[in-house]
Amino acid sequence: MNKLSGLNRQTQFDLLSNTQYEVLIIGGGITGAGIALDAVTRGMKTALVEMQDFAAGTSSRSTKLVHGGLRYLKQLEIKEVSDLGKERAIVYENGPHVTTPEWMLLPFYEKGTFGKFTTSIGLKVYDFLANVKKDERRKILSKEETLIKEPLIKKDGLLGGGYYVEYRTDDARLTIEVMKSAGEHGANLMNYAKVEKLLYDEKGKVNGAMVKDLITGKEYTIHADIIINATGPWVDYLRSLDQSKEGKHLQLSKGVHIVFDQSKFPLKQSVYFDAPDGRMIFAIPRDGKTYVGTTDTFYKGDIQNPTPQLEDIGYLLECIQYIFPTLQILRTDIESSWAGLRPLIYEEGKNPSEISRKDEIWVSESGLITIAGGKLTGYRKMAETTVNFIANKLSKINLKDYGPTKTKTLPISGGKIGSSKNINIFINNQIERAKNFNLTSGESSQLAAFYGSNIDFVYSFIEEGKSLPPIIYARLMYAIHHEMAIKPVDFFIRRTGWLYFNIDEVNKWKQPVLNIMSEVYQWDDNQYEEYKEELEQAIMTANFQV
Repeated sequence: MNKLSGLNRQTQFDLLSNTQYEVLIIGGGITGAGIALDAVTRGMKTALVEMQDFAAGTSSRSTKLVHGGLRYLKQLEIKEVSDLGKERAIVYENGPHVTTPEWMLLPFYEKGTFGKFTTSIGLKVYDFLANVKKDERRKILSKEETLIKEPLIKKDGLLGGGYYVEYRTDDARLTIEVMKSAGEHGANLMNYAKVEKLLYDEKGKVNGAMVKDLITGKEYTIHADIIINATGPWVDYLRSLDQSKEGKHLQLSKGVHIVFDQSKFPLKQSVYFDAPDGRMIFAIPRDGKTYVGTTDTFYKGDIQNPTPQLEDIGYLLECIQYIFPTLQILRTDIESSWAGLRPLIYEEGKNPSEISRKDEIWVSESGLITIAGGKLTGYRKMAETTVNFIANKLSKINLKDYGPTKTKTLPISGGKIGSSKNINIFINNQIERAKNFNLTSGESSQLAAFYGSNIDFVYSFIEEGKSLPPIIYARLMYAIHHEMAIKPVDFFIRRTGWLYFNIDEVNKWKQPVLNIMSEVYQWDDNQYEEYKEELEQAIMTANFQV
C-alpha cells in the first residue's frame, strides 16, 4: 500500500477527483473492501471512500470468527451453511496470517437444544455441506473427554460434546489486509472521506459523489459509471440521500462482547454453548484473555457509536454463570468490551436471532446499487456476486469483457507465503532473522504471525532510541505509512486490536503514540486535543465505565 501512504492524502484525493472511475464504492468495511479487490483485479477502474477509518463499523466489532454458521442448520438455511462453510477455507488459504483454525467444543446436556444424536448428525451434515477437510471433521466426545477438554463447564446433566473446527480471525486486520490488497492492485482508497451528496446526470442517473475530507475539511467530486452503497448499518442513510429508501429496509441488531484476563477466566478451550434462553454463545480464549459473546437485540440508537449497556453485560454474565457455574465472575472483572451492529434485512415478526443473514442486492431508479445483509465469513462471495452484477452492466457501457472473479485463489496482502500449510514454516524461518534486529524468537514469531509476508516492511521501521520500544515504534510507523492509520484510535483498535485484548498496552503507550503521530502528521493544537479526547473516550467505553 506504498502508494496509499497516510502522508499522501492530498495526492490520493487529487487522483480521486481527477479520474473517471468505472466503480465507486461507498463504505470501507469488509464488504466494500472485498468488492474493491474483486473489481480492480477484473480490470475495473475502482475507487472507495469511507467516512470513518477502514473497518471502524461492524467489521471491527464482530465475534472475530470466520465461521460456517452451524446454528443456521436449526433454521434449515442449508445453502447458507454450505456457502459459508466453503468460504471459511478460502478466507483461510488466502490469508493464513489473519485466520487460524480453532477447535470448538459444543457440550450437550439432558433437555438441551442439542442432544448426542442431533449433535452428531448436525455436525456430520455441517462437515458435508461445508466440505470440511478430513483432519478437521467433527468428533463426538464422551462426558469424561468433554470435561478433559474444558473442566470449567457445567457438569450437571452433561452427556458429552461435539468437537469441530471454526476459524478465528482479527476482523479489522482481515478487512485492512483485503483493502491493502485492493490498493496494491491499483484501487484508489480513502478513509475519513464522507459522502455529502450524490451526483446525477441529466437523466437522473447517479454518476458520482461530493466527498468531504473529514481531516482537512476540503471537498472533492468523484465521478464513476457505477456507484455501490456498501455502507453496512448506514445503507438506509445513503438510500435516503438517493431518495430511494422504500420497500425493503434494514433492521439493526446489536451484539456485545466482554473480555476477561485469563487469571479471572482461565478458559483453555473455545466453547459454543446454549444460553438459558436457547440462544448460542461463544466463549473463546485468545492471547491470555477470554472473550464471550454475543447478545442479539434490536437497536435504534447512535449507529456510529453503539455501546454496551448494563442489561447487555448482565445477560452475558448470566450466560457465563449458567455454563461455568464454579466461576465467580463479576462485572468488575471485565477488562474491556465492545458493541457492534448487524445490518440485517427486516423480516416482520421475527426476533433478531431468527432474521436471515443472507445478503441481497437492491437497485434504485437512479441506478444506485446497494449490497445489504451478509456476514464477515461470506465477504468474498458477496463481492463476487456484486461484481458479477456490475460487470454485466459495465460491459454494455464500455464494451469490455471483465471475466470471472480472480479472488478465490488470490492471497490478500500479507498472505503470500505459499499456502496455509507453510504458515508455521514461514514463522520459524523468521525466528532466525530475529537476531538481526535484536529481537527474541518470541517477538519475531509474533510479528511474523501478525503481518505475514509484509513482515519486511515492519522490520524496516525498527529503530532504537525512540520514545516507544523498537517493535511498537515499527508497528506504528508501518500502520501510518502502509495502512493509512490517521488517528491513535486507528492504531490501538484496528491496526493492533490492543484496546480490546491488551488495554494495559494502550494506557502505557498512548501518550508517546499520540506525540509521534502528531509530529508525523503535523497536527495543530485543536487536532491534538480532539484525537487525544477521542482516544480517552474509546478507552473509557471499552472499560465499560458507567
